[in-house]
Amino acid sequence: MASTDFEREKTEFRDYYGTHLKLMEDAKDSYIALLTALVIRSKGVEISKIEGRVKDREECIRKFNLKYRTDLEKGGNGYAIKDHISDLIGIRIVCLYEDDIERIREVIEHHFSVIDVTDKIAAIESTESNFGYKGLHLDVKLGPPRSTAEEYQVYADLAFEIQVRTIVQDSWSVLDHKIKYKKAIPNNLKRRINTLAALFELADREFKEIREATLHEIQMAEEDEPEQRDPAQSQQTPRPSNTRLQLNAFGLLRIAKHFFRAFEFEPHKVDGFTADIVKMCPNITRRDLNSFVGENITAVRRYQAEFERDNPDDSLNPYTIIRHCLYKQDRVAFHDALTNVARERFDAWLAREG
Repeated sequence: MASTDFEREKTEFRDYYGTHLKLMEDAKDSYIALLTALVIRSKGVEISKIEGRVKDREECIRKFNLKYRTDLEKGGNGYAIKDHISDLIGIRIVCLYEDDIERIREVIEHHFSVIDVTDKIAAIESTESNFGYKGLHLDVKLGPPRSTAEEYQVYADLAFEIQVRTIVQDSWSVLDHKIKYKKAIPNNLKRRINTLAALFELADREFKEIREATLHEIQMAEEDEPEQRDPAQSQQTPRPSNTRLQLNAFGLLRIAKHFFRAFEFEPHKVDGFTADIVKMCPNITRRDLNSFVGENITAVRRYQAEFERDNPDDSLNPYTIIRHCLYKQDRVAFHDALTNVARERFDAWLAREG
């Protein structure tokens, strides 16, 4: 039975914690797995990590003593410490961009029963001069139908806290916790902390803007020049292009996705591959690359079929196929597009095929 006897309630809480620790650890792991699956299924959300912890027993008691005990005892209200520690089980979702936070919030609100929300993003952004930790905290419980499902029913009464923040916000939170005596430090140091917090906020905003600008560049690359058709797909003569766009990663991606529709091109690999091509041929344009691949890909695919038939444990990926197309187009300029072994083998095939 709840009381205002702090020593008694500490003992009660320690007993509860010891009895339920294994259950809480299992619940934490289950919540992490569930949230990971739900967020991954949500398209357009990029996650850095999802992690969790069960709050340290004595830290729970210290938190209660600091935040709740005085007011409860003044009002003569009996209490059980566990009822006031909403983050006894805590899950943290760290995403890449600020606008991912709202998407994750929608996922959480759709699949869980929300008890309380602390929106520290809105609290900070509603002021003109305050800077600091920004993040979204939700106190939740399992909602139907999972709360009655056999694999989750044992956790149905365990509320937990979900923190959603960006990588930048997470970094600021870690550093901010290391600043000691924040209430006692002089104003000049407080101003420096505010300046630093503002820079973190600016970084979050700029990362999002860079992402949007990059997506815009990709879209522009897809719209501003019709690409030559793969001869394997159609014999239609392409319309000539009047543009002479210098080759960049966005243009290469446009061409590569046209010729290899089912392949997933990773941005960092496209970036590096483009740099390799431009290093070999500094003046190459997007139209040049498109022409070189279009003119040679039929022959290279015949070579690919023969190579993979003779080497069943090996294959030519799209990057390698493009390298062969470039080498076939100009063996001097693109001499280094292939390794020595690959070059000798391809030269022999070309000589044989005439």
